[in-house]
Amino acid sequence: MKLLKLAGPALVVLLLSAAPLLAADGGPTYVISGAAIGGGLGMALTVIGAGYGFGRIGSAALESMARQPEVAARIQTAMIIIAAMLEGATLAAVVLSFLVGNKATF
Repeated sequence: MKLLKLAGPALVVLLLSAAPLLAADGGPTYVISGAAIGGGLGMALTVIGAGYGFGRIGSAALESMARQPEVAARIQTAMIIIAAMLEGATLAAVVLSFLVGNKATF
């Protein structure tokens, strides 16, 4: 419910800010497309998900290190490997969203 209370006004602002652009006579030649909005939303959700994932990785690693300090080096190594894999997936998703938003053709 909180998401709807936040998404509703955001959608209204988006539509009202696009109205002058779409109503202009002979104005700019570009038009806000669904692909551009989808690409932007995809990038935003990817970055939010990556931030959440990094937070979970860090908190779990620190909690494990606090419980068993003798294996802290192994936990830290595993945490760095997992964070690198998450970063690679995040970068791939952001690049793909960017390509979709710019209507790339292959």
